[in-house]
Amino acid sequence: MWVAGQVRQRSGGGRPGALRPGFTLSRGMKVGLYGGSFNPAHEGHAHVAETARQRLGLDRVIWLVAPQNPLKSSTETQPLDARLAGVRALARDRGMIVSDVEARLGTRYTLDTVLALKARFPGVRFVWIMGADSLAGFHRWRGWTQIMRALPVAVVSRPWISLKSRSSPAARRFAAARIPFTRAQGLAGQPAPAWIFLYGPLNFQSSTALRGRLQAARARQG
Repeated sequence: MWVAGQVRQRSGGGRPGALRPGFTLSRGMKVGLYGGSFNPAHEGHAHVAETARQRLGLDRVIWLVAPQNPLKSSTETQPLDARLAGVRALARDRGMIVSDVEARLGTRYTLDTVLALKARFPGVRFVWIMGADSLAGFHRWRGWTQIMRALPVAVVSRPWISLKSRSSPAARRFAAARIPFTRAQGLAGQPAPAWIFLYGPLNFQSSTALRGRLQAARARQG
């Protein structure tokens, strides 16, 4: 059993950078929001973003590089500038936007970021994008039920975790809101809650494995 109470919603409108997100969007666009620490970014992340863009027919995918993931240790997280540079090296397609908007807004949680962007860009049809590994732990996110009711969600399959994620608390709680993958192109226009599970070729890279290899290399050099 899980507990998911309502959380107080905050606005980013009073922050100096709130009205200057660093990118522009037009009314009617279908835009994916892909958040994470990307510590470091790798081809698995790019696979998730590109799969969602193609399957959902998105005009843009915005990579929301978090200043600090509240569920992860700050001692193992690279500086924001380094992680932004890593994402930019991967997300070179014109349909991809790499953003530090959470640092600009001062938002720490996904719910606050989503609500701020929806208020800033009325008429844009946003979709939240995540890998299946994130869905498995989604019920631990602050205000996760409110996120599900704020915008449609696309979940992209990831190695070893897909079965577990589809039986996770979030998947079970919103089972009735899941739509078939054959309707993927229309997800952005669906009223929330609505979510879809997208299957595709699996990419086996992970940030944990990359960090482990980097630490091992440093240990050999030291």
